[in-house]
Amino acid sequence: MPTYRQLLSERLLAAFLKANITPPEGLIIEVGQASDSRFGDYQSNAAMVMAKALKINPRQLATTLIEHLDVADLCEKPEIAGPGFLNFRLTKETLAQRLSSLINDDRLGVPAVNIPQRIVIDFSAPNIAKPMHVGHIRSTFLGDSLARIARFAGHHVITDNHIGDWGTQFGMIIHGWKTRLNQEALQKDAIQELVRVYREVNAEAKADESILTSCKTELVKLQQGDAENLGIWQQCVKVTLDQLHEIYSRLGIHFDHYLGESAYNDRLAPLVENLLNEGIARISDGATCIFSDGLKKPEEDPFLINRDGKWEPAPCIVRKTDGGFLYATTDLATIDHRIREWQADEIWYVVGAPQQLHFRQVFEATHRRGKKVRMIHIAFGSILGPDGKMFKTRSGESVGLIEVFEEAVERAGVVVAERELGDDEKAKIAEFIGIAAVKYAELSQHRMTDYKFSWDKMLALQGNTAPYLINAYVRTRSIFRKLDGAVTLDPTCEITEDAERILTVKLAQFGEIVHDVLVDFRPNLLAQYVYELANTFHSFYEACPVLRSEGTVRNTRLVLCEVTSRILKKGLDLLGIQTTERM
Repeated sequence: MPTYRQLLSERLLAAFLKANITPPEGLIIEVGQASDSRFGDYQSNAAMVMAKALKINPRQLATTLIEHLDVADLCEKPEIAGPGFLNFRLTKETLAQRLSSLINDDRLGVPAVNIPQRIVIDFSAPNIAKPMHVGHIRSTFLGDSLARIARFAGHHVITDNHIGDWGTQFGMIIHGWKTRLNQEALQKDAIQELVRVYREVNAEAKADESILTSCKTELVKLQQGDAENLGIWQQCVKVTLDQLHEIYSRLGIHFDHYLGESAYNDRLAPLVENLLNEGIARISDGATCIFSDGLKKPEEDPFLINRDGKWEPAPCIVRKTDGGFLYATTDLATIDHRIREWQADEIWYVVGAPQQLHFRQVFEATHRRGKKVRMIHIAFGSILGPDGKMFKTRSGESVGLIEVFEEAVERAGVVVAERELGDDEKAKIAEFIGIAAVKYAELSQHRMTDYKFSWDKMLALQGNTAPYLINAYVRTRSIFRKLDGAVTLDPTCEITEDAERILTVKLAQFGEIVHDVLVDFRPNLLAQYVYELANTFHSFYEACPVLRSEGTVRNTRLVLCEVTSRILKKGLDLLGIQTTERM
């Protein structure tokens, strides 16, 4: 089902061609949603842009376009506004037809992509033997939502949790496992016990050189495949993954793969040798590095950095002087696997903004190796505390993810405590409202924005919050609970009131907004749409009695309620937020 934006854009381009005006290369003729609904439902500045290129009067060009526009089956006669804006207002008949289509459309008006891609999405990525903390919120929820939206849009999506399960910290963990591990504490909370062990050993190693030497020895034994150390490492991985699975299950998040850094160990040395043989890397002061090849402008070259007005080398190290490998080496090997085993067309990395240079270098190195894959770093900002500083505990440590959700559920429990529900139902509703509140607080932000974490704001029943939106969905369902028995909705609709018309326009735009999210990887666009839909529905509900109406009017309004209900539910689901029939 094509969207109105698609149809009007196609008709507008056709009008240019009928008027013997060919848009210059690179100029996209398109229609967008109107910024002010008082002047129409859709608008375009194409006449103004084209007039500037042709050096003619924009209003005159707009008038010519209207003469050649064939949109009578969709909207009223287009109007010209200001210096040459074209405004389009859909007819009530057109909207009634779309509403009739939506009630029987499983995709709710969202067209599938023309060319599906195989997309690997790399997100969350916690470390083994460390608890997830508030810093994982953005990657985890952004990645999950983008995966849901890309799948619904028609792409083949593979989610991979590239966990940190290898590295120098394991020398300290293994030493601590052998010398100070408390098995009872391990059984009670494995990750907290491993964190305790690591911190104690790390502190002592700084003061005692012999302990640091022992830790290095344990690491070398692990890297060489020592059976005992490998067994300890495997137990660390298992107990961490067990807890991670519990957390992700609670959050409603699924990964297709958990391939950590260790999965690529055997491929790192051959990879570096290949980089050397191909001339992509070279030895510098004993380390193996990738330098600039001089083919890009300095400001576009990730292997150069400007210091005091002079461009200097900023090489990507893939093997240290001691023979150790780095994140870049592992990432290059990971890309090889994703292309070879999963036939990835695109790889999306949902990772914080501070890693921009790292990914620019890895992507450029991959292209130099001749790999044909589109790679995108989906960066994001930070979560701040109420004081506007990094969100930390009083002791300066990162706030634990589990602690965040426990408090969210506890606070949500206060919100639902006075509802006339059973204790079990209250507990269930508090659980998903608390989790939904944290998710929505994240996903309603522009991903590059640093935002303050506020319990009061995210759990409010009014405003742009998850509880408000879930309550809006509950309100749509309560209408049908009030009906005597099941009701069969007739897809034949008739739009008579302005509030019905405005709501139908908003419903029809769901098919546009879902694809808009993937243009710049911004779930906040979908969050804003769902919020606007809830507000539009409430205005409709207040202006148009549903159950007290009769005949075709009653049927149309019930169809509006049903389609609104479905789109609210699907929109929230694409954000990873669960709904409930009662609240």
